[in-house]
Amino acid sequence: LSAAAVQRGARLVVAWGGDGTINEVASSLVHGPAALGIVRSGSGNSLARELGVCARPERALLDAMAASPRTIDAGEIDGHLFFCVAGIGFDEHIATCFEHDTSGRRGFATYVRIAIRELPGYRPRSYKVGDRAVTRAVLVTIANAAQFGNGARIAPSAKVDDGWLDLVTFDERSRLATVAAVPRLFLGGLERVAGVTMTKVERVTIEGDRPIRF
Repeated sequence: LSAAAVQRGARLVVAWGGDGTINEVASSLVHGPAALGIVRSGSGNSLARELGVCARPERALLDAMAASPRTIDAGEIDGHLFFCVAGIGFDEHIATCFEHDTSGRRGFATYVRIAIRELPGYRPRSYKVGDRAVTRAVLVTIANAAQFGNGARIAPSAKVDDGWLDLVTFDERSRLATVAAVPRLFLGGLERVAGVTMTKVERVTIEGDRPIRF
């Protein structure tokens, strides 16, 4: 739909939804003449929050129509574009569980419920990240923006227009330490947690001993 709109001469395409919807629409607009507007209506709204999009739909629409276009970066993983965060490990696992949740409830509370349920039994994996081995990886995150959504900031120094991606790895020391680190996503200081590393990259290769889900 967005590609067809651009072919008809649209200069602005507005995506009304969550991060998945926005990612699909934005992917079709990359390197094209049309700008992307956002009306946030998802469970996390990470890119919309990062860009300061108003939560009120009518205000977001008016802002999109009045704004000057702004160029941001995009990342690519296995041929798929992303504009906020690409994740390997526990965040991918939670996203998959969320997608298949049968409660019918969306939003932050459902993410929390699933995370509390899944974390005790989650088994970290080993990866080679660039030239470094991460032996008990809970997270390997490639961030174009600072947050997962709902204010959870996985890469505090990430900026959507600085020409870099922020690589965040969390090599687990103990499950108790991992649980204790979770509030740091919201309170700040995640970079000081033992086992967490944050690096600016333009490109990185991630390898595992079996197929990697992201």
